[in-house]
Amino acid sequence: MTYSIVARSADGESWGVAVASKFLAVGSAVPAAVAGVGAVATQAWANVAYKGLALAHLDEGATASIAVQRLVEEDEGRDHRQVGIVDLEGGAATFTGPACLDWAGGLTGDGFAVQGNILTGPEVVEAMRDTFEESDPDEPLARRPLAALAAGEAAGGDSRGRQSAALLVVKDGAGYGGFDDVAVDLRVDDHADPVAELERLLGLHEALTPDVPEDEQVPDTPELMEELDARARSLGHAHFAAWMGTHNLEAFGGPGWTAAQVIDQLREDTPDWSPAS
Repeated sequence: MTYSIVARSADGESWGVAVASKFLAVGSAVPAAVAGVGAVATQAWANVAYKGLALAHLDEGATASIAVQRLVEEDEGRDHRQVGIVDLEGGAATFTGPACLDWAGGLTGDGFAVQGNILTGPEVVEAMRDTFEESDPDEPLARRPLAALAAGEAAGGDSRGRQSAALLVVKDGAGYGGFDDVAVDLRVDDHADPVAELERLLGLHEALTPDVPEDEQVPDTPELMEELDARARSLGHAHFAAWMGTHNLEAFGGPGWTAAQVIDQLREDTPDWSPAS
C-alpha cells in the first residue's frame, strides 16, 4: 500500500525518507531518521517499532544489512513486513516479506533503497531507482528523493490510488534555530495529488529556510540595526527582530548578520522613511 525511498546524501551529511501511499497520514507511520545514524522506512503491515529498533541497531554500529537481518529475525510477523534502511556510510538494504501483497519488492543502490507494495508493478521502484541515480548528487537531498517519489507516481504508484505523502530529511544542526537535526519534515495527510502537494510544500519550506550565501550576509553594524529598528517601528513593530518574526523570516539572519534580501524588503516596505522621521 506504500512506496518509499530511504537515502543518504552524496556528501554523507544528510539522511532522508520520502514516501507516498493510498493510506491516511503515511508520514506518521513509515519514516524515521537521525543525523549521523541513518534512516528507515517501515511499511506494508508496518511494524512501527522497527523505526526505533533499526536506529538503535545502526547507532550501535550495525550496517543497514545487519540491521534489517536483526529486525526480521526478531519479528514473527516478518512475512508481512517491508522495510528499507540506509546507514551512516550510505550502505543500503531492503526487505520484502513473502506475504506482502502484489506487486511488492525493492531495490538498492549506492546510498539508497527503494521499496513498495500493492504497486502497479516493478516499474514503480525501477523508475524511482533510475531517477535517484540520475539526479544531481550535489542537489539538496530533499529534492532527490522527492523526484524519485514523483517518478514512482508517474510509473503507476500505489495500485489503489493516492492519498498521502511525506518527506523527512535530517542533518546535524539543521533544525529550527539549530537545536535539532530535522532539516525537512513535511506531510500531506489527505490530498487528491499528495506528491505534487508535497513538492509545493517543499518549495515553501525552501523559501522560508534559505541557505544564505556568505556574500549576501550583511554585518549587523550598530548603524544598520538602528535604521532597521526605526523602519520596523514605522510599520508598527517593536523592533526589527519583531518584524522578522511576524513575517517568518528568522532563518534569514544569523549571529551578527542579516540577509541582504530581507534588508532590501524592509526598505521597500518603508519608502517614505528617513532618518529624521
